[in-house]
Amino acid sequence: MRVRLQSCLILAALAGLAVPGPRRALLAQAGAPAERGTFSLYKFERAIGEERYEIEPAGDGGGRLSSSFTFTDRGTVVPLTTQFEFQAGLAPARLTISGRTARISTIDAEVTIANGVARIKDAASTREENVPPDAFLLAGYAPPSMQMELLRFWLSRGRPETVPLLPRGAARITFRGRDQIAAGGRTWTFDRYSVAGIVWGRETLWVDDSGRLAALVCVDAEFDHFEAVRPELEDAVPMFVARAAADGMAAMAETAAAEAPPAAETIAVVGATIVDGSERPPIANGAVVIEKGRIAAVGPRDQVAVPRDAVVVAAEGKTIIPGLWDMHSHFEQVEWGPIYLASGVTTVRDVGNELEFVQAVRDAIDAGRGLGPRLLLAGIIDGGGSRSMGVITADTPDEARARVNRYHDAKFDQIKVYSSVQLDVLRAITREAHRLGMTVTGHVPNGIDTLQAIDAGLDQVNHVEYIVTALNPQPQRAIETLRQHHTVVDPTLALYELLARPFNEPIVKFEPGVAKVAPELAAPLNGFGSPTDVASRRRAEQDERVAAVRRLHAAGIPIVAGTDQAVPGHSLHREIELYVAAGFTPLEALQAATIVPARVMKKDAESGTIENGKRGDLVILDANPLELITNTRRIYRVITNGRVFDPAPLWRSVGFQP
Repeated sequence: MRVRLQSCLILAALAGLAVPGPRRALLAQAGAPAERGTFSLYKFERAIGEERYEIEPAGDGGGRLSSSFTFTDRGTVVPLTTQFEFQAGLAPARLTISGRTARISTIDAEVTIANGVARIKDAASTREENVPPDAFLLAGYAPPSMQMELLRFWLSRGRPETVPLLPRGAARITFRGRDQIAAGGRTWTFDRYSVAGIVWGRETLWVDDSGRLAALVCVDAEFDHFEAVRPELEDAVPMFVARAAADGMAAMAETAAAEAPPAAETIAVVGATIVDGSERPPIANGAVVIEKGRIAAVGPRDQVAVPRDAVVVAAEGKTIIPGLWDMHSHFEQVEWGPIYLASGVTTVRDVGNELEFVQAVRDAIDAGRGLGPRLLLAGIIDGGGSRSMGVITADTPDEARARVNRYHDAKFDQIKVYSSVQLDVLRAITREAHRLGMTVTGHVPNGIDTLQAIDAGLDQVNHVEYIVTALNPQPQRAIETLRQHHTVVDPTLALYELLARPFNEPIVKFEPGVAKVAPELAAPLNGFGSPTDVASRRRAEQDERVAAVRRLHAAGIPIVAGTDQAVPGHSLHREIELYVAAGFTPLEALQAATIVPARVMKKDAESGTIENGKRGDLVILDANPLELITNTRRIYRVITNGRVFDPAPLWRSVGFQP
């Protein structure tokens, strides 16, 4: 999202406000010139639109910000208009914001403050509440100009620990450092801040010495990467993205130091039933010894010697399973790291992300500078055009080969193809990837049928909807094609279930985890679903998807569990519950999130089961999932990379309830 901030005019300094170093005050006073600007907006580093804003002074030191914000995301126009009125000292008076914040998210909010009382219109409801001291008006991540005004407000109030927000929430702003950024033939210096509490997770903002927002890296209402920068900085978008990722992982490392003990040389888990992920029967009253992050011994308690210097985890009455895998992730925020670990996920396949962001996150985790599971990366390639996703695209075979090599050189594990790739380009992608020892996963591109894509070399298919379309006309031919090509499917049933639920049916009815998410996530997640008339059709389609998974499983087609950004930390458990509903045994469902993905990713020699020599990735449960698959949710401890994690502090560190 490249930002064009054209003809930004002068901001007057705030009288009496001290800011460290050479940085000047950040608030317009009465009589100051108008400030006007244009931000170009980016999604996955792809320019998709712009925000135009204007701040006009009014009497008594107040003013008005007006913003028009519009982008087009994969063919869908997303318009948003905002007006913010303030009194002297940026004291908020009125906010109106209406339109869309993403393809699937609408907003219609108005907050008016008078005599210490806020009248809040939010969608179809109206309420009144007393205004907390030093509250600000802000609804959602957009537009960037309002993020700028929030930062100015915070500085003008002496940098409080939190800023209450209306209509809801509270912002927490932290000064994170001062960066030099090379762009447009010169070097710029900006202050870097992190902001939490507006949407779920951290946003990163850079501000210049005149008080204007220079760049913003965050996520949108679909939890996808979203950026904004000034025009003279557009060359530096990848640098801003990488810097935000590195800083976020550094913050998560600080969390790790507070929430978990240092890595131990030797760990012993004793007394639990061991479900090792293989076909072998469980071991009652077992023991697992981990040395330097690897399993050194596993077996009955009376047959395993526990080293004298081991950190001992007493697990009588509990059950040990291998660390879980999420095979359809988009690790777009550093907060996913603690979430995955808290939910028992120790390995994640990311299937489409900004290269600079996810590479920085992976490398930080691998180097012990961040908190999160092991990341395996599938680099996304799309075709060009208005519906394209991201900036790494290919419209010719030569471009395809070049993109594959770029990801290979960056040590990605796979290629992911997206929806606008043409057939000849798909063939070139798969041939080059296979030549380099990589596999190819992804969508079935528009205009290509599923079996044609598999014949063209697509090794793995994301989303079972593509399989349903292949099964309907010629089910036996489809099954035989999948079997002959050893095709792997990650169905993402839990996501489809969310989209199919009627709005009048609470999500918590089938996904209890939704009641525990961070407050900033509750509203967008509860926006998933369908009107009653549409929901009946979508539920029938969901039944068809579950039936397809049942048929694939019966035919021996490998199924791997993945979530695709549904309810963070919880939907992987729902995914394997749905596999049991589709005819899997509890062990088979568990294997779809352990040994099967390990085999698919050619990591089964080091992961996927609890065996000597493998990674010491374990989940300790309060109850046995072979008796009831929902017991995978009952996590007592998670062990990975020589650390023993209590999930409760990890949940709380990102605003969730344990």
